[in-house]
Amino acid sequence: QLQPVESGGGLVQAGGSLRLSCTASGRTFSTYDMGWFCQAPGKEREVVAAIDWAGSNRYFHDTVKDRFTISRDNTKNTMYLQMNRLKPEDTAVYFCAARAARSWTAVHPSLQYNYWGQGTQVTVSS
Repeated sequence: QLQPVESGGGLVQAGGSLRLSCTASGRTFSTYDMGWFCQAPGKEREVVAAIDWAGSNRYFHDTVKDRFTISRDNTKNTMYLQMNRLKPEDTAVYFCAARAARSWTAVHPSLQYNYWGQGTQVTVSS
């Protein structure tokens, strides 16, 4: 099993940047695809970005693909989300999640995550 823990959220002005980190316990981190999800008040949780177990494939929601980057360091059991040019509409709780590695053509990278962190708040002021 994997227990993800997020960090790095906070308050930032529009146009600013934040870097979220997700560190997961367990010695099998490198066998999991990882994803970032967000949930704004009154809205459903949705995928922001995902990265496969090796860091070879990445997925981004259309609203962030030219502003956010995702990366991972398997030697540190850590995944990152670099968020640039933040907008007020990016305000949400951001969750880190993990799923056992699988084909991205067979299962979309936004689906079937079963290990979740508690979330970290990101607030972007206008």
